[in-house]
Amino acid sequence: MQERLQFYIDGRWVDPVKPATLDVIDPSTEQPIGRISLGSAEDVDRAAKAARAAFASFSRTKKEERLALLQNIARVYMTRYEELARTISQEMGAPLWLAKAAQAATGIGHLNQTIAVLEDYAFEEMQGTTLITREPVGVCGLITPWNWPVNQIMCKVAPALAAGCTMVLKPTEIAPLNAMILADVFHEAGVPAGVFNLVNGDGPNVGAAIAAHPEIDMVSFTGSTRAGVQVAIAAAPTVKRVAQELGGKSANVILDDADFSAVVAGGVQGCMMNSGQSCNAPTRMLVPESRHDEAVAIARAAVAGVKVGAPTAEGTTIGPVVSEAQWKKIQGLIQKGIDEGATLVAGGVGRPDGLTRGYYVKPTIFAGVRNDMTIAREEIFGPVLAILPYRDEEDAIRIANDTPYGLSGYVASGDLDHARRVASRLRTGNVHLNGAGPDFAAPFGGYKQSGNGREWGAFGFEEFLEVKAVLGYEKA
Repeated sequence: MQERLQFYIDGRWVDPVKPATLDVIDPSTEQPIGRISLGSAEDVDRAAKAARAAFASFSRTKKEERLALLQNIARVYMTRYEELARTISQEMGAPLWLAKAAQAATGIGHLNQTIAVLEDYAFEEMQGTTLITREPVGVCGLITPWNWPVNQIMCKVAPALAAGCTMVLKPTEIAPLNAMILADVFHEAGVPAGVFNLVNGDGPNVGAAIAAHPEIDMVSFTGSTRAGVQVAIAAAPTVKRVAQELGGKSANVILDDADFSAVVAGGVQGCMMNSGQSCNAPTRMLVPESRHDEAVAIARAAVAGVKVGAPTAEGTTIGPVVSEAQWKKIQGLIQKGIDEGATLVAGGVGRPDGLTRGYYVKPTIFAGVRNDMTIAREEIFGPVLAILPYRDEEDAIRIANDTPYGLSGYVASGDLDHARRVASRLRTGNVHLNGAGPDFAAPFGGYKQSGNGREWGAFGFEEFLEVKAVLGYEKA
C-alpha cells in the first residue's frame, strides 16, 4: 500500500493545504493499493505561482539547455521503466505485457520524438524586413486521463519543456501513482524548481481551478467531451489557449476489396485492446451489406481468442476496465444495445465466466447495428464492437461521418489508392490505412467534438508556442 500524500510544487514534495485523501483501487481485485491527497484551489494557486516565478528564467534558456534536460529525463526515465509499467498495470488494469510493450513505451517514445523535433526546430525566421519569432506560450495547465496515463502526460510535458514553458499537472486521480513516479524522474533529471508542478485532485476542484487560474496561460486537456466543455467554459473568462483531445467513435471502413479474414479479425483486436479504453479505438466496423454475415462469422471467431484475465496472468489479452463507475456505464450501454434490437454476437452483460471479482467486462460484439442506435452514437470506452452494414461506398462514407466525433478513422482495402480516396473524405484528424500503427511524429487530434489543437511531433510542440512579429527588424 503506497501512500503518496504530498504534491510536487516548486521543486519539492509539500503537504496539501487541506487534508483530504482518496484510495487508489486495483481494478482487478477492487482493493486499495495506494492513497493520495486530493488537492484544492489553494494548492493550484501555490503551484501556478511557482510556475509563474520559474517562467521568467526557464523561458529564456537556450535550446541546447532544454535539449540536454530532455535527454537527461529520457535517461532517468529508463531507470524507472519497469516500475512504471508495473504501476500502470496495477492502477488501471492493463495486462503487464501491454504496460511494458506500449503503455510505458509511449513515454520514452514521446520524449525521443520531442528531442528530435527540438534539435531541428528554427524559432526565428525573416519575412521581408520582419522577424517572425516563436516563444513559449507561458504557464501551462495539463489535465490528463487514466486510459493511457504516461502517454498523455509525456506528450504534453515533453513539448512544454522543449518550448520553454512551465506547468502545473493534474493527473487522473483514478490512476495517479505513475505520475508521482514521473515527478521523481523529472526531479532527478534536474528540471529546475517551479518548472514542473504536480497537484493531485478531481476535475470539479483541481481541474476547474487550473482552467480558471489567471496565472495559467494555456490549458491542455485530454478526457471526455463533456468534461472538455467544462474546461473550456472555465478557461473562457481569462481567454486562455485551450487544446483538447476528447472523445471518439471511430469508424473502421472495410471495403469490399479488402482481405476480410485479416482485416475483420484485426478490427476486433484493435477494438478490444486496452479493454476498449482508447479514444481512437475502431469501435464501429462498417462492412458491405452483402458480406455482413461473413464479417460477423470472422468477428465471432476472432473474439473467442480474446482472453480476459488478471493483468499478471499468463496469456491475458485484456484486463479489467478501470473502475466500478466505468464498469456500470459499460454494462448499461451493452443492455441498451440489446434493448434497441442489435444482434448480440458475443459477450453481453455481467462478468466473464469464472471472474467473480474485479471490473471485468465480457468482450462484446453487436451485429446489424444502425447508426442511430445508442451503441453507435455514444463512446462506450469498453471492449464493445458494433458492426454496421452499408449499401455502397457512398453510404459507408456517410455513416462514417455521421457522428459528433472526428478523432480517428480506419480504412481497409486491397488497393491502396482506393483506401486513400476514401480516407480523403473522412472528417477525422487521423485515418489509419490497412492497419497502419501509430506514428509519434504525426499530429494526433480530432475534428468536431473530438477536440481542437494537435498533440505529438512538431504539431504538438507548436501548440506550446506563441508567434511574435517584430516589424522593421531589418532596414528596407
